[in-house]
Amino acid sequence: MSRDLEGLLVVSLEQAVAAPLATARLADAGARVIKIERPEGDFARGYDRLVHGESAYFVWINRGKESICLDLRQEGDLAVLRRMIGRADVFVQNLAPGAADRLGVGAEAMRAAHPALIYVSISGYGEDGPYRDAKAYDMLIQGESGLLSINGTPEGAARVGISVCDIAAGETAFAAVLQSLIARGRTGQGRVVEVSLFHTMADWMNVPYLQAAYGGVAPARVGLRHPSIAPYAAFACADGGEVLLAVQSDREWVALATSVLGRPELGTDPRYATNVARVAHRAEVEGMIAPVLAALGREAAVRLLGSAGIACGRVSDLDDLQSHPQARHVTVDSPTGPVTMMGRGVRFADGGIGTGPVPAKDQHGAALRQEFS
Repeated sequence: MSRDLEGLLVVSLEQAVAAPLATARLADAGARVIKIERPEGDFARGYDRLVHGESAYFVWINRGKESICLDLRQEGDLAVLRRMIGRADVFVQNLAPGAADRLGVGAEAMRAAHPALIYVSISGYGEDGPYRDAKAYDMLIQGESGLLSINGTPEGAARVGISVCDIAAGETAFAAVLQSLIARGRTGQGRVVEVSLFHTMADWMNVPYLQAAYGGVAPARVGLRHPSIAPYAAFACADGGEVLLAVQSDREWVALATSVLGRPELGTDPRYATNVARVAHRAEVEGMIAPVLAALGREAAVRLLGSAGIACGRVSDLDDLQSHPQARHVTVDSPTGPVTMMGRGVRFADGGIGTGPVPAKDQHGAALRQEFS
């Protein structure tokens, strides 16, 4: 297995989700990642105790790291951090804006002292602007970015069920570090990188933003439907399961009408023959499909739709995901035993992704203090 980032040292003063996710990706790629925790530990360790005593979030995004607890109010511990940064290729921090500067490890000071350093700050709203000091938890950013205005049902908004803003910011930071490493390889110079949850999610919101700003039409909350395509929805099956289907072209509508509904004349009916017409008659279209699928079990419905060439999928629960035939799994060690989780969304032909153990709090503290004394 190739270890693409082997030899790189990443020091991360991190907590919660976004920064730990970014550095977990770097660790997977072979970088040495030193995780700096507060004396009581990263508070994400306490989000739950569901993974045989460990936190699900912590186990997911902290594998392959070394852990040291530092009390940065103490000059000795702060000196350890400064020495680590002095030898690092990448320094990541997601303290509140201004906190790193007050500690003397802000971007300007560290880049002046270490010109090759890639310095990454992850925050809620960025390092400047009127919201700079506002608290920025994931659901708050889902609201402020407009995501909640398009997510949910006509009756009300719904939070995206995972910490999508944190995750998006972490992945964005990971990509920015890789880009910066390439640039440093060409110039020999590091750089300052700023990533914010708000700006990351605002970027992801560009399609509805452009639709509203230029087309005057803001996407409505439509639940398990598509605002501009029909039929594109979930349908109940006889066994209590649900199946999703999506008709993306008029040719597919003809196939659905003929091979699923048994009504080929609907394929050319002007009320339904084009997507624009089907959207205008969405309730009628769904009303014709619903009883056909309601008479079938979920798997039978999937087979019928698949045989007709109609794109479809199950509304899977987590038991379905656990046993999904397409899923890939990895097993990592943790302080309380092995943990099997879903594998990464990328796979390299030669390996390229590691699965190091999840550290206990301050597991490497003594050795790291000696190394950076």
